[in-house]
Amino acid sequence: MTRILSALAWPYANGPRHIGHVAGFGVPADVFSRYMRMAGHDVLMVSGTDEHGTPILVAADAAGVSAKELADKNNRLIVEDLVALGLSYDLFTRTTTRNHHAVVQEMFRTVRDNGYMVEQVTKGAVSPSTGRTLPDRYIEGTCPICGYDGARGDQCDNCGNQLDPTDLIEPRSRVNGETPEFRETTHYFLDLPALADALGTWLDEREASGTWRPNVIRFSKHILEEIRPRAMTRDIDWGIPVPGWEEQPTKRLYVWFDAVIGYLSASIEWARRSGDPDAWRSWWNDPEALSYYFMGKDNIVFHSQIWPAELLAQNGAGDIGGRAGALGRLNLPTEVVSSEFLTMEGKKFSSSRGVVIYVRDVLSRYQTDALRYFISAAGPETQDADFTWDEFVRRTNGELVAGWGNLVNRMASMIAKNFGEIPEPGELEDIDAALLDSIRDGFGTVGELIGRHRQRAALGEAMRLVGEANTYVTRTAPFTLKAPEQRTRLATVLHTLAQAVNDLNVMLSPFLPHSSNDVDRVLGGDGRIAPLPRIEDVDDLDGGDPYVVITGDYDHGDGGAYPSWRPRPVTPGTPVAKPAPVFTKLDESVVDDELARLEVDEHE
Repeated sequence: MTRILSALAWPYANGPRHIGHVAGFGVPADVFSRYMRMAGHDVLMVSGTDEHGTPILVAADAAGVSAKELADKNNRLIVEDLVALGLSYDLFTRTTTRNHHAVVQEMFRTVRDNGYMVEQVTKGAVSPSTGRTLPDRYIEGTCPICGYDGARGDQCDNCGNQLDPTDLIEPRSRVNGETPEFRETTHYFLDLPALADALGTWLDEREASGTWRPNVIRFSKHILEEIRPRAMTRDIDWGIPVPGWEEQPTKRLYVWFDAVIGYLSASIEWARRSGDPDAWRSWWNDPEALSYYFMGKDNIVFHSQIWPAELLAQNGAGDIGGRAGALGRLNLPTEVVSSEFLTMEGKKFSSSRGVVIYVRDVLSRYQTDALRYFISAAGPETQDADFTWDEFVRRTNGELVAGWGNLVNRMASMIAKNFGEIPEPGELEDIDAALLDSIRDGFGTVGELIGRHRQRAALGEAMRLVGEANTYVTRTAPFTLKAPEQRTRLATVLHTLAQAVNDLNVMLSPFLPHSSNDVDRVLGGDGRIAPLPRIEDVDDLDGGDPYVVITGDYDHGDGGAYPSWRPRPVTPGTPVAKPAPVFTKLDESVVDDELARLEVDEHE
């Protein structure tokens, strides 16, 4: 058994999440975590809403509410959507908890005391009309390196280089288009150059492991070439106070300094709520533990440079030296699992331009597992992918309904009609054994692909086996075995088919948890083959305001909620009733309806 940390990118609480977001961090991480639990590993899956920073203030001003009120509202919306999607968090929390504040400040103090936080006078961008500090990402302009007219104040997405707002040619505010003013201010900077050698060594080790996606390791090593100190504090009154600067209420820690520490603080909160306050250390201090960070490619820099640098500085592992603080020596990421971008009907997702479809809207109109299936089968795993309604309908009808759903329905209908229960088989013929052997071998193939984050290939292999099972029905033609002397053969074929469906259902459960529970009920099970998350109202552990979290009971192994990752024998005599369809076939009019809705949204 290996301890595995699944660290999912923290959704920003300035609004609800769209399907492009969950295609990058949500569904891939959940499939991986569910599989790893079934394979017998001890998984801790954590995240929460990221609630600090100027964008929250900007959105709150626009809505006429306080930053806290906006964060509270969006936190609950995001929690509800992620639970509806079936993401199996051990703990999904938020960055406004007192626990998080304490962990972030502890880490800052250690990094500072080790010598990796340096005070520098710099120029900060300020909105002339409001006097409010503008975050780096809220300033756009022309990249001075490659000439791209759309570079942000922190980096250029075109060439990948790290930038400062003052570097941009003709900078402008994304809030209102005005030219920002740059005023002198003092901030703490993370001394990244003093950590560059340690970062480079770590990235070389990761590259040598051969496990990282090539695009992620290439980008990560590229940004290391132009490394320079980076400001870790901001002039803002919404965020975590800076230790030592308590007398300056408008100085706060940079939202990206505090957000990545959330993986650690969420693990600590989970441990405190579990009754064993030190349980988190098994995932963070044990060098044998593994950690996987899931996100979209726009967040690579923060997870392959900023966060590892913070960890190295906390550990005292840079050029300056130092020693780990009360948190102990913390593990660096085993892998940064970054997905590419998901576009929509050929256009980049943009909430402001109406090119968007929110998770909540999709799940209100379509089955959850239809969306999960699309993301897993056609998502932006290693290259940008396009979500189109035509492809969504085609995959739902042609693969889920006609392939997997049809197999389940045929199996259950024939058993219900002919026996009313899973029949006792006779002697297996070669065709029966060949199908069961093929599916049995599939557990190794599919599991190995999921473990290497090749989920599209893994799902494709599972669906290929679904196709083999459908071919088996055609070749054995159980619906023609009507004579009394063929009864034993009919029982054998239908028992084989029930076993095949049961095993395929286990194999598909990380991808399709909701429908896997439905299929389990069709076969007489209790519908808990894939445990689902739940929302809980909790009190802040340190006296802050109450809030909601996502959690769940995700035991693995034969004695727990999950089955193990292996064939699961069916039991003759288990009642099987005539089933209702597991998946809903979509009318072709869905495409025109959704495109018309998108057209309306774009012009509102």
